[in-house]
Amino acid sequence: MSITKNKKQKILIIRFSAIGDIVWTSPVVRVLKQQLPNAEIHFCTKYVYREMVIANPYIDQLHFLKDSLSELVSDLKKEKFDIIIDLHKNVRTRLMRLQLRRKTYSYHKFTLRRWLFVKFKVKTMPNLHVADRYLQTIQPLGVQYDGKGLDFFIPKEQEVDIQQFLPATHHKGYVAFVIGASQFTKILPLNRMLELCEKINRPLVLIGGKEDQITGDKIVAHFANKPAGNLAIFNACNQLSISQSASIVKQAELVFGQDTGLTHIAAAFQKQIYAVYGGTSTLGFYPYDTPHVILENNDLNCRPCSKSGKSHCPKGHFKCMQDIKFNFELPEVYTSDPK
Repeated sequence: MSITKNKKQKILIIRFSAIGDIVWTSPVVRVLKQQLPNAEIHFCTKYVYREMVIANPYIDQLHFLKDSLSELVSDLKKEKFDIIIDLHKNVRTRLMRLQLRRKTYSYHKFTLRRWLFVKFKVKTMPNLHVADRYLQTIQPLGVQYDGKGLDFFIPKEQEVDIQQFLPATHHKGYVAFVIGASQFTKILPLNRMLELCEKINRPLVLIGGKEDQITGDKIVAHFANKPAGNLAIFNACNQLSISQSASIVKQAELVFGQDTGLTHIAAAFQKQIYAVYGGTSTLGFYPYDTPHVILENNDLNCRPCSKSGKSHCPKGHFKCMQDIKFNFELPEVYTSDPK
């Protein structure tokens, strides 16, 4: 049953982590705010992920988990919410819901089905994106998906002036390559990254964190004295915040990335994405509502080996990444005025 749209409602949305999952909640935030005009939208996440939501104009108030869950719950009780939307659904959020004692809607996590898929390759998981499952959670409130994809809002002070930040070789257009990811089995080996860069053969900006800087330096060094057509590489790893990295992605002509948060942020800008998947599956976790090409090895019976990546290849051969075929063609012409 839908709530009365002209009635004042205070709604709390909970999603603690991680980057990709939080950006997938953005359609929920937007449609609630736009289709329930009297709703006051609150969002709760971990403090470390505040950049993901701090500039979102559809959120009226933010709440952050820092060190103490009990302190967070104590603060949330004071708000006297009408509705809680649990888009994380773990032990911690269940404890929160029990203590807050409010009408709750929580998304269908398919925990058992996903475990059977990863462990025994039993394909009972629906090929329904997580963002759509989040949206299904709020259907009883009388709202529906508006077809506008994901949102990511960059604070003005975090926008990157590419004319100042990037070399002249990149000013007329570049491809962003997100080389980092949270786990080993989500990351292309260096030899395959080099092969992919050569295949792209356009000005590239490498994006990643501190842990990716050395890999980025090795890529730059490899091509430094090697003729490679239109290839010029700038290593931006460990130089940018999440929002600044998003700004680089937003201004790119095309985006290559692995199964990681920034690749999914790129979908919020409706970018053409070439997404590399190794030990994880695209089933429900592909780039959402944006043009994309999936680069993966479907000829393995050991894949996926995990739901969110592993620190090593369980089989030792890492064929999911080593044997990926880069059988894509880039557009012949791309503009110097990215969307």
